[in-house]
Amino acid sequence: MQFSLGIDAGGTYTDAAIVRDSDGMVVASSKALTTYPDPLPGMKNAIDNLDPGYLKDIKLVSVSTTLSTNTILEKTGFPVGLIMVGDYVIPEDLPSNYWISVDGGHNSDGEELKALEMKAVEEFALKVKDKVSAFAVSSYFSTRNPEHELAVKRAVKELTGHPVVCGHELSQDLGAYERAVTAFLNAQLIPITHKFTRSIIEECEIRGIEANMLMLKCDGSVVGIEEALEKPIETIFSGPAASLVGASHLSGLATCAVIDVGGTSTDVAMMQNGLPELSSAGAVVGGWQTRVKAIRMETSATGGDSHVWVKHERVRVGPRRVIPLCRASAMYPDFLEKLKKNRVSKSHLGENVQATKFFIRTDFTPIELTKREREVYRHIKKEPVSYGDLIVNLQKRPSVLVLDSLIQKRLIQAIGFTPTDALHVLGEYTDWDVEASKVGASMLGRLLKQAPEKFSMEVKQKVALNIAQDLIAYLVEGMPRNEIDRVLSNSHFTRFRIEIPIILLGGPVGAYAEDMKKLIDADFRVPEHADVGNAVGALVGKGIKRVEILIKTKVVPKSEELAADSSEGCAESEIIRDTLNQEKKNVYIVFSPLGRKKFERHPEAQEYAEKIGKQLVMDYMQNAGLGKEDIRVEVNKKNLAPKGWTGPPMETKLVYVGVGIPKNSIAG
Repeated sequence: MQFSLGIDAGGTYTDAAIVRDSDGMVVASSKALTTYPDPLPGMKNAIDNLDPGYLKDIKLVSVSTTLSTNTILEKTGFPVGLIMVGDYVIPEDLPSNYWISVDGGHNSDGEELKALEMKAVEEFALKVKDKVSAFAVSSYFSTRNPEHELAVKRAVKELTGHPVVCGHELSQDLGAYERAVTAFLNAQLIPITHKFTRSIIEECEIRGIEANMLMLKCDGSVVGIEEALEKPIETIFSGPAASLVGASHLSGLATCAVIDVGGTSTDVAMMQNGLPELSSAGAVVGGWQTRVKAIRMETSATGGDSHVWVKHERVRVGPRRVIPLCRASAMYPDFLEKLKKNRVSKSHLGENVQATKFFIRTDFTPIELTKREREVYRHIKKEPVSYGDLIVNLQKRPSVLVLDSLIQKRLIQAIGFTPTDALHVLGEYTDWDVEASKVGASMLGRLLKQAPEKFSMEVKQKVALNIAQDLIAYLVEGMPRNEIDRVLSNSHFTRFRIEIPIILLGGPVGAYAEDMKKLIDADFRVPEHADVGNAVGALVGKGIKRVEILIKTKVVPKSEELAADSSEGCAESEIIRDTLNQEKKNVYIVFSPLGRKKFERHPEAQEYAEKIGKQLVMDYMQNAGLGKEDIRVEVNKKNLAPKGWTGPPMETKLVYVGVGIPKNSIAG
């Protein structure tokens, strides 16, 4: 009998699940705390907690990880040389310290605007080769003609030996600058991804696991390990994607909304007819707009580990994450007694000044600390200290801004009361030290003249309300939050109703189901193994390949040659020209991942586009180990022509989507 292993390294927990290939049943699962900055130890711990009897029969390993996302957010990627070819408008906040803009590029018909300034490229590459680990290149309208990008790639690789990433290899969408950012982010992730992947492969070899290895992409599909190494940018947000496809598999539903309540955040997304709903604009990560196809999701900083604190007689939830009191008590033997004795003046209450708030040092190495930061940092060790402890040690009140800065630099981590603690008090989730949670609830509840149970119930209801807001904000795009709140408050005898099932994922997520039902009229479901849904999702993602092909009508000769490669990618702004009254011969240009090709007749261009569209999808899927019988190819066709236009469309966009189950993947 054969099995498959799915692993998801999330923000708080790393989940692992073993699934039986014959029927898709989860036969073993485990959770371990995620380790930073290297997630591998957490993954090892999760595998160690599984039944070892299954490991020898594992034939497929699939992984989703926050590694790429965290690297971008924390700005810890490797240095990259960025080369932009064409008439770029250079913004002030370029993502790289090493960049150059040179002449070259093409117009919207794929015709060269200027000759490539190769000498400048070569001089730049030699100048920075010892300062960077990779290069990224993006050329104006490379999606219509990539020859300048490919020429730069060949030259730079020959001169430096470094990896070179081209924008057109990652996206066929318009937006030259966004493709440049996407290529840059991808290039800085390559060395990190190679190290991480090699570690996973070696770990499997040590354990005697001989298996195919896949990684989950941010569009919910899986990709072979070789392609994942070349395009690590596509694994950003693979955690939320894993929860989405995992929820669909565990519930058996092809169409559903999914709420994943993790330790750090709550993510809302949707499956429709077996495929994730994707964002039309591309993923935004670390403030950078990319052209990476990713699931559309609504994310908020509400999770099981969100900090619960009190100020001005109000309960606040988040946005920061802390170690729950119940878990801290299990980690540090003397913590419970410290908690019981801790006191804070009511007049000084704030996010970092709470009777339930403590601080510990992390394993990150401090760099460039200010004098005030060094002063506070040296008094925070590996055992929890309170704000009061710091006052005694420093002989003065430490600045809360300094504490904030040390937290943001990840040099210290906070401990505090959380929604997880509230559930411990209410008896709905009791994996850690219940007494520590009760002590914390008593301290905070006293400020509001509430019993611990009443205080904890209020926290739980606030979390449910936040989740409900995220769900409606996702389903009704553009609806103001204040309007959502008005309806959820039920003050006008109104109520939201949702027609599709809502699947809840996360450790103790079932505790919020009843509160959610009071707020929204919907079918909320918590499937079996919901606590490791992400790990299952890492495993059951389908093989998906999207190929986009454009057929464009060109009047010869044209009255204008220039077109703007707009970041919005607005087709009409490029092709609607003053050609309605011209009686000239038409040429039909097909733009595809294979390059551009001209035809004199529209039917010939369309026949060629349809042939290569299907062929590119089938070749990719079969190379991933799928048989023809396991692949479904769908095509979406959209014609564009202005009012008054006669004859073949000015533009035809064909999108081919191939869907299949990877070889050696689970049933279903």
